[in-house]
Amino acid sequence: MIVANLHIPYYAVIFSTVLSENTDGYIAAAKRMEVLAKQQKGFLGIESARAEIGITISYWKTLADISAWKNNVDHTEVRKLGREKWYKKYQLRICKVERAYGFES
Repeated sequence: MIVANLHIPYYAVIFSTVLSENTDGYIAAAKRMEVLAKQQKGFLGIESARAEIGITISYWKTLADISAWKNNVDHTEVRKLGREKWYKKYQLRICKVERAYGFES
């Protein structure tokens, strides 16, 4: 699902990944983190695509909201598992969105 109609400015957390060979439990953990993220203060939406590389973009009201999500106990536990087990490589980027537009037919 594409997230639209967010009020400018807001923040985007772009999480790009390359999975390791061992993905046992990964999908369940990713789904659990999405459910948990949606419950966090300041959460605005999420978009995700997983193929050759995985890309998940979550949207937030403030940098403080992003920091609170990063420090969530369950999220911290799953990040640790990701580094130890699921990811060959990942990159995280935090961006301030000052302009956005789209199209839908």
